[in-house]
Amino acid sequence: MLAVQNAMVADLAPYGAILILLTVATAVALLILALTHLIGTSRKGAVKDSTYESGMPVIGDARRRFNVRFYIVALLFLLFDVEIVFLWPWAPVFHDAAVNNATIGAAGVGKGFLLVEILIFLAILMVGYVYAWRRGAFRWD
Repeated sequence: MLAVQNAMVADLAPYGAILILLTVATAVALLILALTHLIGTSRKGAVKDSTYESGMPVIGDARRRFNVRFYIVALLFLLFDVEIVFLWPWAPVFHDAAVNNATIGAAGVGKGFLLVEILIFLAILMVGYVYAWRRGAFRWD
């Protein structure tokens, strides 16, 4: 029984540094919040309690309608930004396969398959780009 407990403690030992980091970060955050309330001044007034919008006075209601183009641009940004999430792990795997002329995984995937795979991915991405371009998503007139 003692050997099992020692083995469990040994398995958790590498995570001790993470636990210490989380504890220190939480303590620092709580300390900063406490010091802010203890040391900081608290002034009240109409100007202090008003909404701050880049130094400009508030004009109109915040719940007004926005042009749908803003949302389309945001979605296009996500589309073309998330592709990096897929390209990032692919690049070192392809580099290892190309430089070392190695195969990846039990199926023996080589550099040719990896290259074709990413070309298909980029082709699908380009179809989305051309579609958005044809639909006028990049025009602001």
